[in-house]
Amino acid sequence: MISKILKAAALSTALAMLPMSVLPAAAQSTMKLATATINDVQHEWQKVFAEELKNRVGDAVTTEIYPASQLGAIPRMAEGVLLGTIEAFTTPTSFMTNVDPRFQAFDVPGLFKSPQDVDNVIHDPEYRDHMEEMFLDKGLRIIGAIYNSPTVVFTMKPVTTLDELKGMKIRTFASPMQVKPMELVGASPLPLALSEVVPALESGGLDGMLVGMPILTAFKYYDVGKNITDLRFAEIVSVTVVNEMWFQSQTDEVRKAIIEAGRAAEQSVFPWGVENVARTYKIWTDNGGVINTLSDADQQKMDSEFQALAAELVDADPAVKEEYERMKALVAAKAK
Repeated sequence: MISKILKAAALSTALAMLPMSVLPAAAQSTMKLATATINDVQHEWQKVFAEELKNRVGDAVTTEIYPASQLGAIPRMAEGVLLGTIEAFTTPTSFMTNVDPRFQAFDVPGLFKSPQDVDNVIHDPEYRDHMEEMFLDKGLRIIGAIYNSPTVVFTMKPVTTLDELKGMKIRTFASPMQVKPMELVGASPLPLALSEVVPALESGGLDGMLVGMPILTAFKYYDVGKNITDLRFAEIVSVTVVNEMWFQSQTDEVRKAIIEAGRAAEQSVFPWGVENVARTYKIWTDNGGVINTLSDADQQKMDSEFQALAAELVDADPAVKEEYERMKALVAAKAK
């Protein structure tokens, strides 16, 4: 299925590169914005983006926001934006690794250690221009990039040691940068769409999941289970990808406005997103949730092993390695 979608996306890209004179002018003025989440930084970005775009082009583009997987499970939304049935899709980069392995570079354990690290990289002027166009060969353009949240593991039973993860069935994002670390600690990783998680937890088909904290409170996971373990091995980055053929069918004014609105929305929601993560920890405990941590020894062991594993995974794909090294250098430079 993915290969067929990528072929269609490649055709879309080829058409998108045609001169504007042979493309239908303003062929579609409705922009559907899809996401699997609600009341989090992804949803907030979409709302602010819609306002920013309207302020620039008025009614030339009508935005429609569909949170909480209203347009289908995550794989279906990814397919939709590739094929152009959905104009834009906001998601953690991990869920786009089947489209292009370079998305893995954003997920490497230890790359980003804080929200500011993420913000520094995605808003470096040179890197930002590169990032927006790096997936054009797949028929996609990035029009938004935001810090999402740190990675935690939600479990039905308390987990305070690495050994307690052994044998657990853990839902992960589709990225190898989540799948392989869970295998390393002895868990069984199961990539699942968010809409499938609660039934699997309630039936015993899952024991937990890797997730960003805001998802747990937005969907009231404290009514399903009470435990999270704050692993602190990666910061989740979310992107909004737009179908490039649709983007190229818009007028020069609209295309410029979409890019400007995306960047403006990011600046607005970055502090909102950071504050929202703090709010969600409080909401969790206010509703009876428990926040567990590893011992210093276990944390150091996990960090060391995950970083060694990540190095192997990065080295296995030259394109991923090139992207990772580029971001790693920026993190180091901005930290000085």
